Amino acid sequence: MWDLTLWWEWLSFAARWLHVITAIAWIGSSFYFIALDLGLNRNIPGPADGEEWQVHGGGFYHIQKYLVAPARMPEHLTWFKWESYATWLSGFALLAILYWAQGELYLVDQSKTDLDLYEGALLSAAVLALGWLVYNSLCQSRLAERPGLLMGLLFLLLVGLGYGLNQVFTGRAMMLHLGAFTATIMSANVFFIIIPNQKIVVADLKAGRSPDPKYGKIAKLRSTHNNYLTLPVIFLMLSNHYPLAFASQYNWLIAALVFLMGVTIRHYFNTLHAKGGPLRWTWGVTVLLFLAIIALSAAGREHEGDDLALTGSALILSQTPGFDAVQQTVSGNCSMCHARAPLYDGIGRAPKGIFLETANDIARNGRAIYLQAGLTTAMPPANLTYMEPEARAEIRRWYRAADLRGLGKL
Repeated sequence: MWDLTLWWEWLSFAARWLHVITAIAWIGSSFYFIALDLGLNRNIPGPADGEEWQVHGGGFYHIQKYLVAPARMPEHLTWFKWESYATWLSGFALLAILYWAQGELYLVDQSKTDLDLYEGALLSAAVLALGWLVYNSLCQSRLAERPGLLMGLLFLLLVGLGYGLNQVFTGRAMMLHLGAFTATIMSANVFFIIIPNQKIVVADLKAGRSPDPKYGKIAKLRSTHNNYLTLPVIFLMLSNHYPLAFASQYNWLIAALVFLMGVTIRHYFNTLHAKGGPLRWTWGVTVLLFLAIIALSAAGREHEGDDLALTGSALILSQTPGFDAVQQTVSGNCSMCHARAPLYDGIGRAPKGIFLETANDIARNGRAIYLQAGLTTAMPPANLTYMEPEARAEIRRWYRAADLRGLGKL
């Protein structure tokens, strides 16, 4: 009962749940404070840079912002940082669980490269670390005085990274890593720039010194970057649910257009909150970008790799007794939907881009078959094809026999 696959699946669930919860908290606070800052009433006398009255939950809130710092340090100060740290740490754990420990399934595309799994994992980690170093260097250059140009260069960096990763990784891994790269930038902005700069200001206040306004200016630039990057990150983190996005020949270009869509949508709301009138043209641009994405998704698919030789866990699964019976079950219950040209009415593409037509297809997706149709009754949906309990038991016996032959050690 307590096989390794089951433990991995629940560990993935725990990390994913934590990641989603902390991401909601982080992105929610980011949206709130950017909207608050842009909507402040600055036509007031006094030392404050602006103020706002708000109502929520049956109470009224009077908020004031000081551009550099108040005259004296308040007794209680709330720091907004743990949402960011917990989101990144839980996301990194999920990356390691899904894309490093199970790299043969999700990370390296053997039809594109002959990289070993550990080399793919090293490349994955290097993308996150080097990406931050390049981005931070750009922000510390003279480009900091030209934020529009800086964001343009960051976009080109993301496009180039997406294209490069797509030459090695699977489509879903490429999109996930673009999201992880961007989220690393955002969290590192908080950890290395925003919070340290705010602590410098607090230390100056406690020591009776006048804080240097440059620290607040730097922190606000990074906070603005984080705000504009949130929507693309959300899409990329969910992209594995949409094979029309990741399983296309132009998936890297689709990812690039998603970044632009996220920027145009956020720009609309930021101008709306600024009380200067929203820029409605941004919606027209967003629609055009979305139509371009739809066209690209239909223009071609990622290489399906059905002619590749089986290796690793897939090879073990294909050679384990019971495979022929499982193949017959899957072919009769699953392949009408999970096909390169689905036969089931209303399904235009194989769900999640998973094909279950050939013996090689079934061996490569053995773990998913075990979890979805053997260990649980998630598939077929509503058991529309009437998969018998004995057929599900055969799937379980086959997969567990493969596990005993060394599957769980790969």
